[in-house]
Amino acid sequence: MGLLRVMMPPKLQLLALLAFAVAMFFLENQIQKLEESRGKLERAIARHEVREIEQRHTQDGLRERDSSAWSQSESEDDMVIIYNRVPKTASTSFTNIAYDLCGKNHYHVLHINTTKNNPVMSIQDQVRFVKNVTEWREMKPGFYHGHVSFLDFTKFGVKRKPVYINVIRDPIERLVSYYYFLRFGDDYRPGLRRRKQGDKKTFDECVSAGGSDCAPEKLWLQIPFFCGHYSECWNVGSQWALEQAKYNLVNEYMLVGVTEELEDFVMMLEAALPRFFKGATELYKTGKKSHLRKTSEKKPPTKESIAKLQQSAIWKMENEFYEFALEQFQFVRAHAVREKDGELYLLAQNFFYEKIYPKN
Repeated sequence: MGLLRVMMPPKLQLLALLAFAVAMFFLENQIQKLEESRGKLERAIARHEVREIEQRHTQDGLRERDSSAWSQSESEDDMVIIYNRVPKTASTSFTNIAYDLCGKNHYHVLHINTTKNNPVMSIQDQVRFVKNVTEWREMKPGFYHGHVSFLDFTKFGVKRKPVYINVIRDPIERLVSYYYFLRFGDDYRPGLRRRKQGDKKTFDECVSAGGSDCAPEKLWLQIPFFCGHYSECWNVGSQWALEQAKYNLVNEYMLVGVTEELEDFVMMLEAALPRFFKGATELYKTGKKSHLRKTSEKKPPTKESIAKLQQSAIWKMENEFYEFALEQFQFVRAHAVREKDGELYLLAQNFFYEKIYPKN
C-alpha cells in the first residue's frame, strides 16, 4: 500500500481512499441488514414455538376440561339423595317441590313406603335397600324420601354413600301438629279417614287429662330418626341416642334445615345441588303446592300446656337436639347468604386458586 501511495498521484490516492470508504460502508450496511434479518428470523421462530406450546396447552386443557366435565356430569348423574323425613315437619310441602322439579331437572323421585310407617327396617330390608339405592342405575340420579330412620351405608361396604338431607321442627309444635293431624287430617287429602277421627278433644284437654297421645314420650321422635337403626336410639330418654343423633347430623347429613326457616333451606339446597334443585326457590315462593299441606282444626296450645311438657326430661333432650340443629343450620346459612332489604341473596364464590405449579 505504501508503494502504491508513492507511485499514485495524490488525486488517485484520494479516489482510492473514497472507494475503500464506500466499500466499507456498503459492507457494514449489508452486515447490519443480515443481523436484522437474523433477528427477525429468530423472533419468528420463537413466536412459532410459543404458538405451538400455547396450542398444545390449549388442546390439553380442552381434553382435561372435557374429561373433567364428563366426570362431573357422570358423578352428578350417579348421585342419590335420601330425605328420611320426620313426620309433621313440612316434609310433604318440601317433597312436592322435588316432584315438581324432577321432570324439568331430569331425575327420579321415589317414595320409601314402609309397612305401617315403621321407621326401622329389618336387617334383610336394610341390605335390599342399600343394594337398590347403590345399584339401581335406571333410577339415578334419584331422590328417595320416606319416614325411615338414618341408615349407615358404610356398614354394608359400599364405596359411595348417598347424600342425606332433612328438616326438623320445634318438638312441641311438631307434636301438636301430629295430634290434630291424626284427628282431622289436612287439606292435602281431606277425604281420607284418620286413625283418631271423631275424637274432638283438644290438645290442651289431652294434656290436662294426662292422655297418652300428648304425653312427653310422644316427643321422642326426631332424635331416634337421626340416631338410626340401633336399639338404643329408640330407648326413650337415652343420652347416648341424643349424642349419636348430634354426631350423625354434623357428620352424615349435607344439610339439615328447620321448618320455621324452610325457604332458606330450599335456597341453600338450590345453590349447593342445582342438578336437583334448580328453580326450587322460585317454585317455593310462587308454586301452588309448596304450602299446600296444612293440618286442619289445629289450635295453638296454651302456655300452661307448654309449660307442663317442658318440665319433662324428654322435652329437654328433644329441645336440646332441635337447638343444636338450629344453631348448625344458622351457622351454615350465615356463610352462604346475605340479607338486603328483607330479601336473601346467595353469596358469590369466595375462593380461588393461585401459585399453581409446575408451570408447564
